[in-house]
Amino acid sequence: MKFGTLYLIPVTLGDDNISKVLPADVLSLAQQLDTFVVESEKSARHFLSTIKTIKPVRELTLNLLNEHTEDKDVAGLLAPLLAGKDVGLMSDAGCPGIADPGAKLVELAHQKGVRVVPFVGPSSIVLSLMASGLNGQQFAFLGYLPIDKALRNQKLKEIEKRSLSHKETQLFIETPYRNQHMLEAILAVCQANTRLCVACDISLSTEMIITRTIASWKKNPLPELHKRPTVFLLLAEFLT
Repeated sequence: MKFGTLYLIPVTLGDDNISKVLPADVLSLAQQLDTFVVESEKSARHFLSTIKTIKPVRELTLNLLNEHTEDKDVAGLLAPLLAGKDVGLMSDAGCPGIADPGAKLVELAHQKGVRVVPFVGPSSIVLSLMASGLNGQQFAFLGYLPIDKALRNQKLKEIEKRSLSHKETQLFIETPYRNQHMLEAILAVCQANTRLCVACDISLSTEMIITRTIASWKKNPLPELHKRPTVFLLLAEFLT
């Protein structure tokens, strides 16, 4: 029996204009599918309702794969594909498989010989790096830093040291309601000549992307980041 195809379907990063951030062929393919693996059912139903799937959303099959899914349960999500059905994989926001639990299903699909097809769409990580002016040749995404203040500050020092020694852009995120604390911590811990990009509300009408040295950040009013999805990018440089 021929296997189905696992389509990696990007979704918007917020309530933005879908036609501006998702190509028509991506929308067309997603509209035709009736089986999906999603990070949360609520956000998936909202997106699929917005793009107007051919089959009513209430009749679609939505299987969950999120941070609470145990590894032993991922294999079951592959069953429709092994039975010959095409499946769409969607994250809550942006591109599936990037800082997203969907990577587990993609890994298993490759192991079983299932075809994996990625589609173009918005990724806050990629878009913020593109717009930062920092090193796009060498970079690392670190996810979330420690919540504890002392551990977070220590991690920031380690990140800055690695960036300096490897000439590598460091990208990380924070829970939106702690963004302001993260920005303040970076300014308190990092060196004056280190460059920091704050990329907020990527692809939305409220988008803000600013890159400055730490010294320059301290001389300017700080933006309000509370509850706004933000990517922080840091690149340390030797004094010249």
